[in-house]
Amino acid sequence: MKILLTGANGYIGTRLLPILQAAGHEIYCLVRDKRRVKEALISDKNTHIIIGDLLDEESLKNIPKDIDAAYYLVHSMGNSKADFSSLELLSSQNFVTALEKTSCQQIIYLTGIVNDEELSTHLKSRLAVEDILKKSKIAHTCLRAAIIIGSGSASFEIIRDLTEKLPFMVAPKWLHTKCQPIAIRDVLFYLENILGNAKTYHQTFDIGGPDILTYKAMLLGYAKARNLKRYILTIPVLTPKLSSYWLNIVTSVNYNIASSLVESMRNEVVCSNHHIKEIIPHECVSYQQALNYAFVKIEQNSIVSSWRDALNKGYLTTSFMDQVEVPQNGTLNYTVKLEFKKDVDRVLENIWSIGGKRGWYYLDWLWGLRGFIDQLVGGVGTRRGRRNGNEIVAGDALDFWRVILADKKNKRLMLYAEMKLPGEAWLEFFIIERSNKLYLKQTATFRPSGLWGRLYWWLMWPFHLFIFNGMARNIVNFKPL
Repeated sequence: MKILLTGANGYIGTRLLPILQAAGHEIYCLVRDKRRVKEALISDKNTHIIIGDLLDEESLKNIPKDIDAAYYLVHSMGNSKADFSSLELLSSQNFVTALEKTSCQQIIYLTGIVNDEELSTHLKSRLAVEDILKKSKIAHTCLRAAIIIGSGSASFEIIRDLTEKLPFMVAPKWLHTKCQPIAIRDVLFYLENILGNAKTYHQTFDIGGPDILTYKAMLLGYAKARNLKRYILTIPVLTPKLSSYWLNIVTSVNYNIASSLVESMRNEVVCSNHHIKEIIPHECVSYQQALNYAFVKIEQNSIVSSWRDALNKGYLTTSFMDQVEVPQNGTLNYTVKLEFKKDVDRVLENIWSIGGKRGWYYLDWLWGLRGFIDQLVGGVGTRRGRRNGNEIVAGDALDFWRVILADKKNKRLMLYAEMKLPGEAWLEFFIIERSNKLYLKQTATFRPSGLWGRLYWWLMWPFHLFIFNGMARNIVNFKPL
């Protein structure tokens, strides 16, 4: 089959693509920026990249006219609550308009369970998108899932952060809300098996694992799996806004995502439609089994995709990828150029392993403090870590940075800051050779926004002097155990 895959860079799409490839399908990945697609995923001869933006109807003309089916796997939960609903509606309408000009026979959509009468803003938006897809002339198949448990999923990472970090939790009352979690492997099974299945056309299905649990039970279940003693006290005075700030500070999600999740957690997300089991018999794994599978992936350092791969401002912004060269006009910078004698490969590996568990090679507590301050003002902080311990590709999240360029062949790494700043910031590492001498060139660049931006730079200048020099020295001298 010829398949259009949207959201190919996202958490679900990145995992679904290899499954579709293995089944022998011809796949067209719709992306806004080809540089963000992992090279290993598009090396298959039957996989093609189409450049297009779902918010720009004109850009969707590149979609082949003879496709058979299309997956709609995009969302904008990372955007501000003021605009994500309208953006999702525009995106889905443009998607339908473009597909109706093709021979597409089926639209497959993964959304959330919406069985409550009073839905959160986020779930209302998801339901509105579903309604647009259903009004299309093309047959739809909608899968509604509660939270998805798998290495790298936002839900799993929140549960992991809370349980690992807090022996005692004072939590809001929404921890008593019921939920029916499902393992990522089961979501992918259904996404694959509904493809081209005429029995699923014009149908909407709830999918979930065998366990119906409260969020509190899920936290304690995680603790049990990790042999941790955890105590949770729920109180009614923690408002949704306070709960959102609490999640933002304690876990790795930013405030916008935390706010959307907290608002949605007042809704019970339990399957009421079990018709999928009659059409596609399948035994979903339990919550504890799903956790165990996630633990294995983490221990093997083989997380295929992460919710962090989505841009901090949602799936609608990719302009940072155009900054392959750091801007020169109106910028301030600080450069450290350090000679080293040999072992280029080791120094390069040290650069490629920066951040996450490895840290920033010098005064990590200051980096942590800066990340904590960023969290307090609604930023991403350093909690996102990194997807892999020593592999980096363009588009990856790296603590509070985003990877713009990861060119190992030319020994160059460029990062763009996603923290809250009065301006824009870049950090670049480059190994160069001059007159038979090797140098590590490390440059911090800042483009200030107004007077406050310039004041911020000069206030930080004393810290730059010793932090960046110390970091460069340790990158050159660090020897992994």
